[in-house]
Amino acid sequence: MAKTKSVTVRMDPELKDDVEQILTDLGLSTSQAIVLFYKQVQLHHGLPFDVRLPNRITRKALADAESRTNLTTHASTAELFADLGI
Repeated sequence: MAKTKSVTVRMDPELKDDVEQILTDLGLSTSQAIVLFYKQVQLHHGLPFDVRLPNRITRKALADAESRTNLTTHASTAELFADLGI
């Protein structure tokens, strides 16, 4: 039995470049990140995160954030915490 096996994946080059830069910043190689992901799938017996479509409220919040509309701003963290009741 081979000690290792290869995985070949086709993906958008920009996605690959962006993710590889993030992994480099984290000190991980692509191979290490893939092994980490596989280990988590094995541990969880499935994906280690929820995979679902956002609901109506989340879609609206994402659209608002992207368009920079209907956002609440605060002049300071103290003001933010006061608004949150903290």
